[in-house]
Amino acid sequence: MTHHHRRESFSVTISNMGGGSAVVCPNTDLLWPFGKLDGLDRDDIRETAYEIFFTACRSSPGFGGRTALTFYSTHNNNNNDHHGEGGGGTGGSPGVGSGSGSGFGFSGRKEVVTTPTSRVKRALGLKMLKRSPSRRMSTIGAVGGAGATSLSPGGGSGHFSPGAGAGFLTVQPSRPRRPLTSAEIMRQQMRVTEQSDSRLRKTLLRTLVGQTGRRAETIILPLELLRHLKTSEFGDGNEYQLWQRRQLKVLEAGLLLHPSIPLDRTNNYAMRLREIVRQSENKSIDTSKNSDTMRTLCNVVVSLSWRSTNGNPTDVCHWADGYPLNIHLYVALLQSIFDVRDETLVLDEIDELLELMKKTWSTLGITRPVHNLCFTWVLFHQYVVTSQMEPDLLGASHAMLAEVANDAKKLDREALYVKLLTSTLASMQGWTEKRLLSYHDYFQRGNVGLIENLLPLALSSSRILGEDVTISQGKGQEKGDVKLIDYSGDRVDYYIRASIKNAFSKVIENTKAKIAATEEGEEAAATLLQLAKETEDLALRERECFSPILKRWHSVAAGVASVSLHQCYGSILMQYLAGRSFISRDTVEVLQTAGKLEKVLVQMVAEDSEEFDDGGKGLVREMVPYEVDSIILKLLRQWIEDKLKKVQECLFRAKETETWNPKSKSEPYAQSAGEVMKLAKDIIDEFFEIPIGITEDLVHDLAEGLEQLFQEYTTFVASCGSRQSYIPTLPPLTRCNRDSRFVKLWKRATACTASGEEYSHNAPAISDGHHPRPSTSRGTQRLYIRLNTLHFLSSHIHSLNKTLSLNPRVLPATRKRYRHRNNNSSSYFDFTYAGIESACQHVSEVAAYRLIFLDSNSVFYESLYVGEVANARIRPALRIMKQNLTLMSAILADRAQALAMREVMKSSFEAFLMVLLAGGYARVFYRSDHSLIEEDFENLKRVFCTCGEGLIPEEIVDRDAETVEGVIQLMSQPTEQLMEDFSIVTCETSREWG
Repeated sequence: MTHHHRRESFSVTISNMGGGSAVVCPNTDLLWPFGKLDGLDRDDIRETAYEIFFTACRSSPGFGGRTALTFYSTHNNNNNDHHGEGGGGTGGSPGVGSGSGSGFGFSGRKEVVTTPTSRVKRALGLKMLKRSPSRRMSTIGAVGGAGATSLSPGGGSGHFSPGAGAGFLTVQPSRPRRPLTSAEIMRQQMRVTEQSDSRLRKTLLRTLVGQTGRRAETIILPLELLRHLKTSEFGDGNEYQLWQRRQLKVLEAGLLLHPSIPLDRTNNYAMRLREIVRQSENKSIDTSKNSDTMRTLCNVVVSLSWRSTNGNPTDVCHWADGYPLNIHLYVALLQSIFDVRDETLVLDEIDELLELMKKTWSTLGITRPVHNLCFTWVLFHQYVVTSQMEPDLLGASHAMLAEVANDAKKLDREALYVKLLTSTLASMQGWTEKRLLSYHDYFQRGNVGLIENLLPLALSSSRILGEDVTISQGKGQEKGDVKLIDYSGDRVDYYIRASIKNAFSKVIENTKAKIAATEEGEEAAATLLQLAKETEDLALRERECFSPILKRWHSVAAGVASVSLHQCYGSILMQYLAGRSFISRDTVEVLQTAGKLEKVLVQMVAEDSEEFDDGGKGLVREMVPYEVDSIILKLLRQWIEDKLKKVQECLFRAKETETWNPKSKSEPYAQSAGEVMKLAKDIIDEFFEIPIGITEDLVHDLAEGLEQLFQEYTTFVASCGSRQSYIPTLPPLTRCNRDSRFVKLWKRATACTASGEEYSHNAPAISDGHHPRPSTSRGTQRLYIRLNTLHFLSSHIHSLNKTLSLNPRVLPATRKRYRHRNNNSSSYFDFTYAGIESACQHVSEVAAYRLIFLDSNSVFYESLYVGEVANARIRPALRIMKQNLTLMSAILADRAQALAMREVMKSSFEAFLMVLLAGGYARVFYRSDHSLIEEDFENLKRVFCTCGEGLIPEEIVDRDAETVEGVIQLMSQPTEQLMEDFSIVTCETSREWG
């Protein structure tokens, strides 16, 4: 039933093809190239074709001639002899080019076949069937006379009845058998019933009474059938009406709708014929001898059939040679060469059948080029409608294209032939190229060899059509046309690229929306990774399965495929990277995988191009590099820049909001410092987690950016004023001369910036007896927090530097300027260290001066030795100072205490010296006060020597105290000694200047 269905499909196709919009053959995607016939269905075409065929072969053996030509099936291995005689005999198996002309299967000789072979099948590469002889045997004597067999449409064992036609013979073992004649084979192949065949034979006998030599092309067969067959010869009136209707529709198609000679629609004969055809739609017309309608019909049909192009008499009537009626009829005849039991096979009797079909050429207006074209199409169409099960049919169609190519080169081609040639080859080429442009979809490992047959056919079709060929890609040509020169290598190149593109599109079809809609990147990254794997698999499959075949037509087929895949994946990769200005583990993995894929594809191109002089460099130049390394480097630098911006933002917030209150008792530094250092640490940790090769120059780029921010933050921490702002104003009366260094110092000094409110709030309570409170103000304590912050920065930056320097993942630098960093410096943050050290010194000085000259001013500079020395000793000030130093030690970090303590010592020494030298009118010193003052200063020194468990070594205390001690020593000397010493110094100075 499967083969029956395919046969039906072909017939349906014939009756539904049109010259307007393209029509596809049912159950296939093959375009029908031969135009449309209105009003004639599949059975009408088939039965009319058989009637014309039988009429043309009526004088041949087996068709009613005096001697029936019989032949034994070529499948009969016991008897290979063929016997026959009669006019126009076809007893041979002629090969290609036999007889006159170069077509397939025609010979003018009568020949007895002695070998079970077919020249046509051998030339086309088709195998012999070699079936049981019973397949071509008939019961003897079933029907007398003309060699009809005892076939009936009924069922039964051994019977096959496709459609409404007669079946194959019912095997009857009790009756002797004989070989089938060509007429019997043809009737079976075209599924014509015995009744129809019998009526046809009777009509011809009646028509040709006394005209046995009449040529078939002078017989208007439908008209003769209408004249000689009456209702009584049919089973019922309805059957006759359908039969009559068919004959009239054939006449209408051949004489009115598709005449071979153009016809004016106002032609009187044409108008009368149309009227008769319309009358037959409702009821049968009267075809008796005395019928006016029949007389009119005969008159108009004869008049229209015997027209000529120039008006001169003609010896051939034209009723079935108009396009596309003639092609439909002839294709229906050619279709009979396929075995109805297995439509993938061609009958071994094809030589004889084609020779007999040649007799219809004059009636149908068929020429040898047209026959070759139609035969090529029929073979190709049969390959398609039988689900491409028989590659030999495709090979046979390609073999026939060689004959078509020769015909196409002739200069005397008719316009109709050119039209047929173009439409037929365009249909074949369209079908083949649809598969070649997507051969990954249509061919798998099991049938990939079919490309070897399909590709030559596509190339031959395009070569015949012309030098310039336009290939349309995509449905409805929505993707545009690509014009190619008909060069096999170029076309195969295009097939490879197009199929690779289509195959790649199928791979990403289900993931494209996911890639476009994903923002975070994780899901998209997983998709890209999977796509890279499938792309590599596709490349390997291409190289293993398709490239060895395609290489016969394109020397670097695998290389072209690799280039195309590289371009396809590169396009998706660029879409993925678009808008991603930061680097992540997923992005790096995608890029590294893309880099590996690129190396694989480039290697395939190189391997496929080894035989060429350029080693495939031409193809490689088509591969726009993914530049994975540069993209990663670019994204990494962008990532560094973005991370540094976050630190910068944190720094800006600190400048606006930092209060310099400790974060906690255990973390006595500014909260902003903790935030900055945490960000920096996270950045460095994330930096080394990125799965790429980290080079020294990349590390330096990151460290350089961080160092700039660290320096900026250090400057911010150190922005706490200057020590000069806390030095008291020089008193109006002083014992210093105008050239004294103190005069110059105080002239430059500005007024103390501390507010009276802050001082008053933090003034020590002297009246608290033996337990005075510290006089350290909140502002001074905040300076201590700044100092802690600087040391916190220093320690954490040291840790960060260690992380950068000792990480085992760091590779040697690629830029020369960074290759010898370790030879010149052991740290990435040298400038930051220097800045922090300077800032610590500055903040310590400011804090010390603020503590002595502001916080302790009332008990030290303003109170010491005021009035009388004996009544204003330093002891109360020392008690407050000890409390202040204890508080300072409690607040400051251990590393900050030594520097801060020494700066307090230096500022207190300076305050003591200012009391002695710039004490003002409230202080008067005598030589007798020397011992008291000396004792007080020793007590002051002792405070710093004993405070903080040796924070300041005694030798440093002594060295810093030398200036004050020198002044105190001067206070013990008499005036005469002082004047003498002064004179000596003055003379020595004068000599040096002179």
